[in-house]
Amino acid sequence: MIRVLVVDDHEFFRDCLVSLVEGSADFEVVGQCADGAEVVEAVAALRAEIVLMDVRMTQVSGIEATAMLHREHPTARVVMLTCEAGDSSRAAARAHGAVGYLVKGSSHDLVLAALRRVALGGTAWPEDLADLGAVPLS
Repeated sequence: MIRVLVVDDHEFFRDCLVSLVEGSADFEVVGQCADGAEVVEAVAALRAEIVLMDVRMTQVSGIEATAMLHREHPTARVVMLTCEAGDSSRAAARAHGAVGYLVKGSSHDLVLAALRRVALGGTAWPEDLADLGAVPLS
């Protein structure tokens, strides 16, 4: 089982992600965070292998949390899941250590396939997922 931490400041969306990920036999959701400020400590305490993280949050953004996490726990793999399809946000996520970037309109199958790819050491950028039917971000 791959250990996943779900990070999103919207409780409803976070709960939906937890249900999706836990519905797969491949993954175990080991925890949830409502803000990026909680991520570094949660990864250490819960030994999360993959962090599925929103970009925009109230106190500490997902980009900032990814940078902190990359410094403290470089083996944790971060996949951003966001409403922001902009190139600057995607570039910042990549520059700060994320290994994937999905939009919140992605299908359930695509999110799970991206997590599986990341769990196997791959990346989940839009161009990596084209073979799965992902539409590249513009």
